[in-house]
Amino acid sequence: MTPLLSVQGVTKHYGARLGCGDVNFDLWPGEVMGIVGESGSGKSTLLSCLSGQLAPDAGKVVFDTRAEGPRDVLTMSEPERRMLARTDWAFVHQNARDGLRMGVSAGGNVGERLMAVGARNYADIRAQAIDWLGRVEISEDRVDDRPRAFSGGMQQRLQIARNLVTGPRLVFMDEPTGGLDVSVQARLLDLLRGLVREMGLSAVIVTHDLAVVRLLADRLMVMKGGQVVETGLTDQVLDDPQHGYTQLLVSSVLQV
Repeated sequence: MTPLLSVQGVTKHYGARLGCGDVNFDLWPGEVMGIVGESGSGKSTLLSCLSGQLAPDAGKVVFDTRAEGPRDVLTMSEPERRMLARTDWAFVHQNARDGLRMGVSAGGNVGERLMAVGARNYADIRAQAIDWLGRVEISEDRVDDRPRAFSGGMQQRLQIARNLVTGPRLVFMDEPTGGLDVSVQARLLDLLRGLVREMGLSAVIVTHDLAVVRLLADRLMVMKGGQVVETGLTDQVLDDPQHGYTQLLVSSVLQV
């Protein structure tokens, strides 16, 4: 089998400061990788480098494309990367407003993504949009409402529908439950877990919340100061952490 994503020696500096250093891992089809660490650990820098939002100083990000097999995303042309971002890749932002068009209706937000991959029949687009709103627990009678009329949790669910409607193979998630109330977080996590399993999604999830990775991630990578300090199966890392920093992370959660 070929990994869906192969990350090889990805490094990024901000002047003299290390953003992330020599990160390596393979992500397999249907696998979810969690990346955890405190603020400033390098996890968001790494996610930006992997998803094409930030150019690393060194390394490769090799994606197993449908048409041509493994390709280094960093050497793709800009139109190729844009097409990848519209089709096989999706990005769920921490702030849903960064991933939605706030002046466009809920149905329009979902439909736009379909139109970007060639859908043109209005009735079909609207039907798919309504279907996906239902899958993320937004009722059909809200299809013509704008996202600014939605709660934070609903906006995040709409952003997920917009991203998943085209059936991407890889989803990047940046703190998907950040800033939401605890009860809203739990509902969103339950929804995400169901969709990941149902669609056989591969995902890279960045979070500071260990409960998120315990629920969603198969494997876990712990970062500190731009470096990966521990990696392994999620339950193994959380139940028997080896690195001192991971032990501190786990114990601080247990004390709360």
